[in-house]
Order: sequence, then structure tokens, then C-alpha cells
Amino acid sequence: MKIIDGKQIAAKIKEEIAGEVKRMIDRGEKVPHLTAILVGEDPASETYVNSKARACKQVGFDSSTYRFPADVSEAELLEAVTFINKDPEIDGLIVQLPLPDHIDNQKVIQHILPEKDVDGFHPVNVGRMTIGLPSYVSATPHGIMEMIMRSGIETRGKNCVILGRSNIVGKPMSLLMARNEEPGNATVTVCHSKTQNLAEISSRADILIVAIGRPEFVTADMVKEGAVVIDVGIHRVPSADTKSGFRLIGDVCFDEVSKKASHITPVPGGVGPMTIVSLLMNTLKASKKEIYG
Repeated sequence: MKIIDGKQIAAKIKEEIAGEVKRMIDRGEKVPHLTAILVGEDPASETYVNSKARACKQVGFDSSTYRFPADVSEAELLEAVTFINKDPEIDGLIVQLPLPDHIDNQKVIQHILPEKDVDGFHPVNVGRMTIGLPSYVSATPHGIMEMIMRSGIETRGKNCVILGRSNIVGKPMSLLMARNEEPGNATVTVCHSKTQNLAEISSRADILIVAIGRPEFVTADMVKEGAVVIDVGIHRVPSADTKSGFRLIGDVCFDEVSKKASHITPVPGGVGPMTIVSLLMNTLKASKKEIYG
């Protein structure tokens, strides 16, 4: 069994990005700039946005954060997006989700210019990805594909099962794994809460990607011997064995499944670091006008 070390892979990609930023500066080009919009004071969202800012600093990007109270109006938030859209110094914009209930997430996402949508959530980017045109791919699926490629995992002709059908992970992952590219060319099955005989289906997977949002949902009996297992979930649960009083676990019961898997991602340190570094990769592309010239 081999651990797929997302932290190590992400560190390598950061080195590559930092090198490119240095070359851009030497050529007299503008430094890439990523901006985030954060609404309210959710601790998890705050932590995530701060992590993105630190990652930007590590590779030499400029970064900024627009913070709004939880009761900000939808109109005011859309005005902020318009302002950022028009700012030529800002290359990429992310809006930290979820937004408060009185704000329409999709309306805000669709207000972002596709060329600045480095989260890859705008319908234009989703549509371009679907038909195989260059696009910004949402960060978690993009990170998983990069992880698979850099780990030398063969996907061509493999049976890939994805647990979860969210717009952020499950749906784009199914398209990327089935595309006529490498990595890709897999035969893909998407399972969800209404799937019957889920364990039977998952146990046939050569590659199992789990984004179902339930702690340690996948157990050893649901996994084929020698399968590649990618765990997208992350959950904070109480623990008497740690100083903090909690520990992080995924959607996969790691101790059980790791005994059967050929490759497996840990939680933490697997998919998470790849998600953040994917935003940096997309922002670099935006800065260089690689998708929308």
C-alpha cells in the first residue's frame, strides 16, 4: 500500500509556481493576484481563506480579502463582485461558500467574470470543461487529477466509481475521469444517496473516489483488493488522544481500507493541500491569459 502524499505533491507544485513567478518578475510582468470574498465569521471559512492567503505568499502572489458581515445584502455583494471584475490588477476571484441563506449562491457565482472564476464554478467554465475546451476546473477535482497524474496511477480503461454527485466534486470528477485524455479514459459510475447496492458497486472499482460527506462511511468490505482510494471528505470529531480534543477523519475508514488499497490518500494531508494549490495553478493561468486570451 502506498500513501498518496498530497502535502508533498502540493509543495512540489508550489516550487514550480514560485519559479514561474520569479521568471515573470524578471521579465517585468505583473505578479499574479488572487482575491477572496468572505461573508460572515464562520471559523472553517476563515481558516480556509487564511490558508489561501498564506499559499499565495509562499509562491509570490499578491492576495487580498474582501470581508463582509453576515447580514450584507445581495445587492451590495454583487456590487463588490462588479468592482473586482473591473479591476485589471486582480486576476482571480473566489467567493467563499456557502453564503448566508438570504443570498443566492448561483447568482453571485454567475456574476463573476468567467476569466476571473479561478474556482471553476461559473456555468461558462463548467460548460467548457464538459465539451473539452480549455477552462478553469474547480479546485478539488483539478487537484485530484493532478495528484493521480503525478502519482503515476493508470486510469485508462479502469473502472472508476465516484461516491457523491455534488456540483463541486462528484459531477466534475465524473467528466474528468471519462474524458478522452490522460489521466482519464476510465469507465465511470456515479453513486449517490439513492443508489441501490452501493457496496456491491464500490467493491468493483479499480479507482474509488469518495466525496459522500459521511465520516468513515467507506469500510473495507466496500473496497476491491488493490484499488486506488481517493478520500475527499474531512470531518472534525472528538478525540481523547489529542491535545486539541479533536481529530480529523475522512469519508473512508482509513485503518481498515488501507490494508486493501494499492494507493490511498490520508486525511489530513491528502486531497486538502491539492485543492489549495489548484487555485494557485488556476490563478497563474488567469494572470498569463492562458484560458481566455
